[in-house]
Amino acid sequence: MTSVKNYILPVFLCFAAISCISPPDNFPTVPEIAFRELRFVPTNSADSLIVSIDFKDAEGDLGLNATDIDPPFNPLIFKRNASGGLIFYRERPADAPLFNPLDWVINPLVNNTTVRDTVWVEQNPNHNNIFVKFFIKRAGVYSEFRWEDPPFFTTFNGRFPRMLNSNASQAVEGRIDYAMLSFGWPSIFRNDTIRVDVFIQDRALNKSNVVSSPEVTLNQITRR
Repeated sequence: MTSVKNYILPVFLCFAAISCISPPDNFPTVPEIAFRELRFVPTNSADSLIVSIDFKDAEGDLGLNATDIDPPFNPLIFKRNASGGLIFYRERPADAPLFNPLDWVINPLVNNTTVRDTVWVEQNPNHNNIFVKFFIKRAGVYSEFRWEDPPFFTTFNGRFPRMLNSNASQAVEGRIDYAMLSFGWPSIFRNDTIRVDVFIQDRALNKSNVVSSPEVTLNQITRR
């Protein structure tokens, strides 16, 4: 079993585990996933909401390591003005958002040079390879709970590591356990009915199908 950790400020942690890798035949080029389980594990520290999915892929080009940050896997896209220059917070245009940790970065590294200013950016979705959306059911209708919006300005999208150590094409199947840690799960969702949608992406940027958890409450899926 291998693992990877990505810290999401201020109190979030993403963890992915891959197991049961094997070389089956006749698997799809576009990765396919199936929902396995959603469980909530309270702890003495941050609590863990874990989604488990099964996967299969023909080439085995799943996973990104910490060193995979060159395009198209770069974390940030720097916004540019009409002359091609970076856009600084002190000179932000009328359509620019107010400061928040998703749209602005402080002292970023641009072309191997540290820019000592606050720069307008766009998060590059291809930096991640597992994507999670949250939905809350109220009055019989689901609506998306967007972590990217105020007051959180964060995301539970993240990365799991490479399945194979080499770039050789090899069919794989297995299970991903993707745990999202927060001190806020009970206070945010309480007794709400929730659902999560998940998909993954391979290094060729092929997106898998989307799978959904059953509708649950935290109490129903709590594991001690």
